[in-house]
Amino acid sequence: MAIHEWPEEHRPREKLIQQGAASLSDAELLAILLRTGIKGRSALDMAKHLLSHFKGLGELARTPRNLFVEQPGMGASKFAEWQACLELGRRVLKAPLPTRNLLTESTMTQSYLIASLRTRNEECFFALFLNQANQLVHDEIMFTGTVNETAVHPRSVVKRALELNATGVIVAHNHPSGTLRASIADLEMTDRLIKALATVDIRLLDHIIVAGPRCLSLRETTGLFKVSSR
Repeated sequence: MAIHEWPEEHRPREKLIQQGAASLSDAELLAILLRTGIKGRSALDMAKHLLSHFKGLGELARTPRNLFVEQPGMGASKFAEWQACLELGRRVLKAPLPTRNLLTESTMTQSYLIASLRTRNEECFFALFLNQANQLVHDEIMFTGTVNETAVHPRSVVKRALELNATGVIVAHNHPSGTLRASIADLEMTDRLIKALATVDIRLLDHIIVAGPRCLSLRETTGLFKVSSR
């Protein structure tokens, strides 16, 4: 039976309008995005299949285009719509950052970093450049690597910070393996960044590791940042 033939209170779109988006399951929300089904399978059936096949929303968000479009009823158009949805979510989280103190409002910062990095299949090094009030001036992925390591060049971070007239930097990188633990290489890289930035009177405010929906602040869990405090 097609969704439009269901009782109105059971249709995802009508349910959202009447009860709010929070009342819908992951499959129902995804079905609204998919809009239409295929012969013998409703949009909700397709949504349930995608979530089951890819083991949930998190893995679906990480799925590359070639694997996504292999699924029944999926194609380049639906993949583009799905990616647009993910990007909108990231931009909504980023919207208040330029007016907030990112050091004191660390939960907001970490939520944005998780949204930006958790779906990436390769290790990425992300930098947030801040002004004197610890407000966001600019952010960008500076380096990408394999699933195990990223070659980070402190001089490149220093150069970019100077170009942006930043006085503080927060860096982050993801662990695609899902391991939420700082390696010796992570700690050594952090120490190098602190010292390199300090030579031009710029502070490294934090280094955050993202592993799926979780993150680890090295400022909160190590003593490395004592040398950069004022």
